[in-house]
Amino acid sequence: MTVVLAGVGADSTNVGALAPLYDDGRFEYVPIPEKTRATDESETLGSWELRAGDGTAADLTTRITPQPVHDGTETVTGEALESWPLHRDPNFEGLTYGEHRTSGYVSRLRALEPGDVVGFYAGLRRPGGDRAHRYLIGYITVDDVVVVGPDTPPAERAAVLEAHPANAHAKRARDGELYLEKPVVIVDGREPGGLFERDPIRLSDYYVRDGNERAQYYLREEIADEWNVRAGGANMMFKPAYRCALSGAAFRELVGLPGDRTAPRDGRD
Repeated sequence: MTVVLAGVGADSTNVGALAPLYDDGRFEYVPIPEKTRATDESETLGSWELRAGDGTAADLTTRITPQPVHDGTETVTGEALESWPLHRDPNFEGLTYGEHRTSGYVSRLRALEPGDVVGFYAGLRRPGGDRAHRYLIGYITVDDVVVVGPDTPPAERAAVLEAHPANAHAKRARDGELYLEKPVVIVDGREPGGLFERDPIRLSDYYVRDGNERAQYYLREEIADEWNVRAGGANMMFKPAYRCALSGAAFRELVGLPGDRTAPRDGRD
């Protein structure tokens, strides 16, 4: 009975911009740029068409600095930017998600069981210039979880990667070797799940907390209470992994099915 909320998607740190949230409730999901060109992913910044707006993901920015490429000193622009591959993670069509971040992500994801849920949140900004916020944009119901790492026997590791061809971490593995040689947890999803059609749920507030001098993004107290958040902290600046003591069924009842969301179910914008 666990839901993990994972921060995903392009933002100011990797693309220099946030995906837009339109006035009619539609929004864009833009995966982060891949850190390397050595991937089997066919989608690029120039091929990723916006769902509700005109153009592609490449139209949201003028340059990226993939990490690590030449120690992060290479700036990619123009045609090279348009052809740069995306790290499509999560893959909502394939219902698969992979993760190697150690800041609570791997440990919380690897503990998931069938029927649990991974919810995904991203930074979105209204085109008119209103303050950006973190929004829940979709989820997958867990079917299976597997962890593979440098210490996994080579034949077993290769078999796991081969069995997950739609996963972004498998796509950038080379000759059975994981990128950066970090342990990766791969979550296989099942229905119900997917990217919301519209009306993402705002998870953040922006304010100056007692004892601080500057405003920051924090998890909304209403969300923390209603979703029974047990781990992840309050500060949302660096996309923490939240663990919610909530069943998959209860979570789906609160947020609705991805294709059926036509309005915020509880009045949140």
